[in-house]
Amino acid sequence: MSKLRSAVKALIPRSLFRKVEPYGHLVEAVLMNIRYGFPARGLHVIGVTGTNGKTTTSFMIHQMLVEAGYDVALMSTVANGVGRNITPQVAHMTTISSPQLLKSIRAFKKQGAKWLVLETTSHALAQHRVWGVPYEIAVMTNVTHEHLDYHGTFEHYVQAKAELFRVAARHGHRFGVINADDPSAKVFQAAIGRSVTYGLTHGDARATAVELRPNGSHYRVVIGEDELSITCNIPGEFNVYNSLAAVCVGRELGLSPQQITDGIAALKGVEGRMDTIDEGQKFSVVIDFAHTPDSFERLLGDLRKATSGKLVVMFGSAGRRDESKRAIQGEIAGRYADEVVITEEDDRDIDGQAIMAEIEKGAKKAGKTTGQDLFLVHDRSEAIRLAISRVKHANDAVLLLGKGHEKTIERSDGEHPWDEAAEVRKALRDIG
Repeated sequence: MSKLRSAVKALIPRSLFRKVEPYGHLVEAVLMNIRYGFPARGLHVIGVTGTNGKTTTSFMIHQMLVEAGYDVALMSTVANGVGRNITPQVAHMTTISSPQLLKSIRAFKKQGAKWLVLETTSHALAQHRVWGVPYEIAVMTNVTHEHLDYHGTFEHYVQAKAELFRVAARHGHRFGVINADDPSAKVFQAAIGRSVTYGLTHGDARATAVELRPNGSHYRVVIGEDELSITCNIPGEFNVYNSLAAVCVGRELGLSPQQITDGIAALKGVEGRMDTIDEGQKFSVVIDFAHTPDSFERLLGDLRKATSGKLVVMFGSAGRRDESKRAIQGEIAGRYADEVVITEEDDRDIDGQAIMAEIEKGAKKAGKTTGQDLFLVHDRSEAIRLAISRVKHANDAVLLLGKGHEKTIERSDGEHPWDEAAEVRKALRDIG
């Protein structure tokens, strides 16, 4: 099927291919389900969608269920597996192809999985890659400016994600978990009959007495008849939201308050998500997968508050992806960081220098000056070294965005091996 899809893609205009592509994925999904005997049947599936926070929320839900004794599998951007046996994800996308997905589900069931937490993208929903998966609990983290290069409009993007809730309305629990502070919340509520909302400002489950700490957060939440005291060991206000979503799932499944609080506290981190690298240096170095304007705003805002010294941020922007966000992210970085280093992310077949120039415009708009507090270094390894060399004090911080956990980087001549954490550790040792 993949060879046929490639041949069709080469023969017809890109705009036409985008219109017919979902039907090809649907046919493939139907045929693969028939071939493998509809492997997802009998499996209780929790789907997590949203622009940001999908991976961490999926990990939180999975960890909570593991701690509560559930036989639960996880499929996410970062890792897949059953129970505590989780291995890195090698695919360069969140939701893999239908054949790979169904093979994995079949393997999970053979390993005893009765539940699956499945991170699910708008692309996978719009392209029917997850056809045949009986989602019964749908979770929405947030919906912000992303993937408009594919969906065309923000409204189409929201509706693509809401499809997860329409599917969940037909199976099992038929339950939705929705971020009430998100402007699109009502769209998701309308897509499913029964739901619970969460948030810091609005929601059925609202966090109060929130304490943001360098290594996590603590807050209280009233849900139903219970008041829970939650400790989240991953920093950032956005992870208060992510953990609230997990709390709501636990409540729907009937977990006790103790099981919920213990489960949230048990997760100590997710690779490439607010991942701190320590080689004995005085300053902080943090890696994160953030690659949208909203995630930049939240992450840089949180880190700016926590950094009393110099804050240096390094990032790029992927080719063949939403071009309109590049200058926006440059402006956000320029506004929060003391210095900005612009580099490659995944150029693919797009001119990397041109991508960097678009980001540069936004950073300059925020007051940055090229060569003084704004630097363009296309080679990502060299950019990492430069960013690290710009700090030296204990209260300084370097934030490296965009790649996170990914093990490849896409350039004009194809994919190359990449390990952001390893590159950072090498740079720290070399620079001393």
